[in-house]
Amino acid sequence: MTREHLFEQILLKKSYLCVGLDTDPKKLPQHLLDTEDPVLEFNRQIIEATADLCVAYKPNIAFYEAQGPKGWVSLEKTLEYIPKEIFTIADAKRGDIGNTSELYARAFFETMNFDSVTVAPYMGSDSVKPFLMQGGKWVILLALTSNPGSKDFQMLRLSDGSEEYLFEQVLRESSEWGTPGQLMFVVGATQAEYIQRVRQIVPEHFLLVPGVGAQGGSLEEISRLGMNQRCGLLVNSSRGIIYASSGRDFAEKAREAALEIQKEMEQYLEQYVQHV
Repeated sequence: MTREHLFEQILLKKSYLCVGLDTDPKKLPQHLLDTEDPVLEFNRQIIEATADLCVAYKPNIAFYEAQGPKGWVSLEKTLEYIPKEIFTIADAKRGDIGNTSELYARAFFETMNFDSVTVAPYMGSDSVKPFLMQGGKWVILLALTSNPGSKDFQMLRLSDGSEEYLFEQVLRESSEWGTPGQLMFVVGATQAEYIQRVRQIVPEHFLLVPGVGAQGGSLEEISRLGMNQRCGLLVNSSRGIIYASSGRDFAEKAREAALEIQKEMEQYLEQYVQHV
């Protein structure tokens, strides 16, 4: 999917919502447990309930890997239910030496046919570039995450007297590895006070922003500080949508939660983005 196509979907749906499919078998509604594939059935109903309100789905690969072979089957079948115009993110956080990364890229882009994959930058450019060699696919690079441990390394000050943080150096260096049409960055919603610094370094790139909703991030603040003229944001909500209810009405409640976010996003798009 191209950057232009993604922006067209944002304008069409008046939404930059990404729904995280962090599907935990232990949290599924009881009435689904007797189905042939409870995870798939849950995902199918969530997708049917929210597909017109979001522009991306982000399965967290760990939730499927933990189930063994049947989890990979559920994931592959889930992808078949996602409409082709919706951007898909393999939240896998891969990153290894070049030949291994090449195989990871083949797994998620060729075998699974995801549009994008999240990648850790710690091992440097040669661990990331194999993912960028796949035409029409995206790398979403971890830059500044929402977890408390992000301060351990990402917020370290550089020793060159520049007063920059390590995450800023990661952004500056890695933005040269790919174009704004193939490279996004993860910036956690709970790190909103730093998003202006992020935008100064990568003004044109899309940002994937997790942490809105259950983790306490502010959609208004992220939108005001992080949008560019082409929106430039995919804001993810997982638990706040897919687990809005644990009963038979889970899909209906998921839609209500997604609609509430979409309506708020529509306001910010009208306020901050051109051609809406």
